[in-house]
Amino acid sequence: MVDVYGRWALITGAARGIGYGAAKFMAERGCNLILHGRTADHCDKVLAEVRKMGVQAYAVGAEFSSLPQVESMLAEIDALGVDVDIVLNNAGMQIAYRTDHLNTPPSDYEESFKINTIAPMMIVYHFLPKMEKRGFGRIVNTTSGIRLEPEQAGYSASKAALDKVTMDLAAKYEGTDICINITDPGWCRTDLGGQHAPNAPESSLPGVVVGAFIDDKKSGRNLSAGNFYGMTLEEAVAKAENGFPRYSGSVAYPVE
Repeated sequence: MVDVYGRWALITGAARGIGYGAAKFMAERGCNLILHGRTADHCDKVLAEVRKMGVQAYAVGAEFSSLPQVESMLAEIDALGVDVDIVLNNAGMQIAYRTDHLNTPPSDYEESFKINTIAPMMIVYHFLPKMEKRGFGRIVNTTSGIRLEPEQAGYSASKAALDKVTMDLAAKYEGTDICINITDPGWCRTDLGGQHAPNAPESSLPGVVVGAFIDDKKSGRNLSAGNFYGMTLEEAVAKAENGFPRYSGSVAYPVE
């Protein structure tokens, strides 16, 4: 299992919900953090909390619907002069739920793809060359298990696209110490999931972060959080490293 103590992780969407929980989880294990929110001050609470745990941490801001803001954020991170070894691309947005789904406007797709596909992949492409030079990296892109709901077409299509480009890229790094995988946190009671979701945000842990700790040189899996409910990190890593097939684009089934 990878020891993240003293390493640097970028966590997008860290101000609340699942990203907030992931930030606390990583800080508890001594990982230094760059915390992204729509604005940097949105991360004030989590920034203060993780610093009290004894790790170094910075906050950065970018609205992912504005790609120039993403570029500026990446330049700001570079100026920190730290090596980002881990990227947890958690930030995402469900643009709308269209009951009249046959009148879904093109803007749903445009905004969804910018936020949920293009921005996270800009981040991945930015840090991968640096990971290659150091010979180490962990990237986990957050997907969604939404299926068969045309009411959420823009959101689900953008996540499906993220799956596709992530898996295609992951194939290039199979067998190296740069591991690229996706995770599905499940339907949780977050701002995105809503108050009627069946799962607490905490249930997504350790599943949404296990891809940062694996040490098996394998990429291209959906390490869906539901496969790791109630496990310790050590148990989750052991399960992730044994028996998960390469993701084929279908629904992620638990592996026994």
